Amino acid sequence: MSQRTASVSRNTLETQIAVSVNLDGTGKSQLETGLPFLDHMIDQVARHGLIDINIAAKGDLHIDAHHTVEDIGITLGQALAKAWGDKKGVRRYGNAYVPLDEALSRVVIDLSGRPGLEMHVDFSRALIGDFDVDLFYEFFQGLVNHGMMTVHIDNLRGRNAHHQAETVFKAFGRALRMAVEFDPRMENITPSTKGTLTEKG
Repeated sequence: MSQRTASVSRNTLETQIAVSVNLDGTGKSQLETGLPFLDHMIDQVARHGLIDINIAAKGDLHIDAHHTVEDIGITLGQALAKAWGDKKGVRRYGNAYVPLDEALSRVVIDLSGRPGLEMHVDFSRALIGDFDVDLFYEFFQGLVNHGMMTVHIDNLRGRNAHHQAETVFKAFGRALRMAVEFDPRMENITPSTKGTLTEKG
C-alpha cells in the first residue's frame, strides 16, 4: 500500500495556510490557526479519524474569522483529496453516531467525487467563547467542495453548543476514518459502477 500523505499550501491576500495530512496516521495533530476552539475541533477529527493533521494558518483575524475558517476548510479538503488519490480499494462510505452527555450527532460521508453538504445543526447559542458557530458551516462547505465528497451532518439533539460541536467533529472524524479505510476485497478496485470517483464519478 502506497503512503497516503499530502501537503497543500494556499496563499491569498486574506490568508496563508499550510496543511499536511497522513490518512494512515495515529491521530496526531499540530494546529496553529489562531482560533483555539477550531484547533480543538480539528484535533477531534485527527484523534477519532486516526489521521495525522498539521495546519499552520495566518489570516485577517483583525477583521473576523470568516476568511481563515473557510480557507482552512478549503485547504484541508484539497489535502485530503490529494492524499486519497484515485480511491482504489477504499470503502468509500462512512458513518458514525457520537454522543457527548445530552448531545448526539450523526455524520455520513460518501467519497463520491461530487461535492455536497447537508448540515443540520441548530446550535443552542451563537457563540462558543468568542467563536461564531455559523463559521462551522463555512468550514465544512469549503472542505466538501474541495475534497469532492458528499457529507450529511445532523445534530440529533443537544442543549450545550460546545457538546453539539464536539459531537459533530468527532463523528466526522469517525466517519472519515471508515470511508478511507482499505477493504482488502476491493484491492485495486474503484468502489463505483462507473469505474471512477472523479468529480463526475
